[in-house]
Amino acid sequence: MAVVDVLNIKGKKVSQKDLADDLFDVSVKPSVLHEVVTMQLANRRSGTAAVKHRSDVTGSQRKLFRQKGTGRARRGNIKDPLLRGGGSIFGPDPRSYAYKVPKKVKRLALKMALSSKYHDKDLMVLDQLELEQVKTKEFVSILNTLGIQNGLIITEKKDERLELSARNVENIKVLRSDGLNVYDILKHKKLVLIEASVNTIEGRLRK
Repeated sequence: MAVVDVLNIKGKKVSQKDLADDLFDVSVKPSVLHEVVTMQLANRRSGTAAVKHRSDVTGSQRKLFRQKGTGRARRGNIKDPLLRGGGSIFGPDPRSYAYKVPKKVKRLALKMALSSKYHDKDLMVLDQLELEQVKTKEFVSILNTLGIQNGLIITEKKDERLELSARNVENIKVLRSDGLNVYDILKHKKLVLIEASVNTIEGRLRK
């Protein structure tokens, strides 16, 4: 059974927490982590490259001049792609880069990401992290006491005071347990779990 010390906000050990071996002590395969992170980044791409086609250009539908008898090439309306200011023929259209990987692979990758933090001793469990008010200075003071400069903090449920206090702190992110993902775990050096969130995470990954 994987065991980790539970600390308070002053960095002192208050108890120990047993972590499930099938979630926090799994052998890590970089290829699986790479597959899921690549998917997450692809899903974030906006895919907004676009041009105006003939139907998108503003202009009259009137035929510019008669079909025959002028000695000129036949011509339709002013939105013709061959004319200056006309629509584009083969330009890009908005597209989605999103794709999916199997749920079992995503769940396995999440277990591996958690395990990698545990094996590297970059996993920290706090008994609680409650602020009396929205105060960035107080929050930064707690981080300095714990020695956290780059970290992902996981809470069991919404904590508005903590989230607002942390939003402008560089390299620190607060996530609720239901939003836990592989990319954010690997991106940040430290993974900080509020003790109450551990059971929520274990319940989620065992569904």
